[in-house]
Amino acid sequence: MHIAVVSLFPEMVSTIGEYGVVGRARDRNLITLEYENPRDHTTDVHRTVDDRPYGGGPGMVMKFQPVADALTAVKGRMPEACPRVYLSPQGQVFDQAMAKRLAALPGIIFLAGRYEGIDERLIKTHIDEEISLGDFVLSGGEIAAMAVIDAVVRLLPGVLGDDESAAQDSFMDGLLDHPHYTRPEVIEGKRVPDVLLSGNHAEIARWRNKQALGRSYLRRPELLDELDLNVEQQVLLDEFLKEQSQ
Repeated sequence: MHIAVVSLFPEMVSTIGEYGVVGRARDRNLITLEYENPRDHTTDVHRTVDDRPYGGGPGMVMKFQPVADALTAVKGRMPEACPRVYLSPQGQVFDQAMAKRLAALPGIIFLAGRYEGIDERLIKTHIDEEISLGDFVLSGGEIAAMAVIDAVVRLLPGVLGDDESAAQDSFMDGLLDHPHYTRPEVIEGKRVPDVLLSGNHAEIARWRNKQALGRSYLRRPELLDELDLNVEQQVLLDEFLKEQSQ
C-alpha cells in the first residue's frame, strides 16, 4: 500500500513509520510512506500557507494554492484510485469498518489541516472524503492521520506476525475484545479464570465470546443495538448477565 501525508509538519507524522507495526510494515516493503509540505509549494519569500478568513473572526485559514499544489504533486506519484482524505471534525467518524475498507485500497493520500481550517473551495475540488476521529478538537490533523494509518496498516496481509491477531481485535466483529491474561497464574490474589487453563479450546472460545458480548453490553451498549444477535450469542449474553448478578 502507498500512503502519503500532506502536512505542514511532515517530521511529526514521519515518526509513525519508525516504530511498531507501521515501522515493521515499511521495513518489509509492505507499505511506502511519503510526505509533502504545502510550504514547498508557496511562491513568496515567507512561504505563506495561511491568511485571514473572509467575514472576520479569530484564527487563520489555510490557503488554497499551496495545499492544492501539494495534493496534485502527491497524486501524480501515487497509484490510480487513491482517495484524498481530509482529517476533519466535519468528517464521518472513523471506525473499524472504515479501516477495513481503506485497507483494501492501493493507497491513500491524507491531508492534515491546521489553524481554523482549509479554504472550502479546496475541499470541494481536491478532497474525496473527510474523516473524523470523534467529537473533539485537535490542534491539527497529524495525530488523526497517524491514528488512521496505524489502524489501516495493521489490517494488511503479512503486517502482523499472526494475521489472526487482527481478526480478533476489538470491533472486528462489532464487539469489544474479551479480557486477556498472561503469566503468572496468580497476581495479588487474583487468579486467571480456570477455563483459560483447561486446555479445552471449544470452552475457551465460548468463554471469550461471552466476555466480549458482556463487556460490550456493559461498556458500549450501542454496539449491540447495531447487531442482530443470533440465538447462541443471546444465550451467552444472558449467561453473562446472570453471572454478574450472582
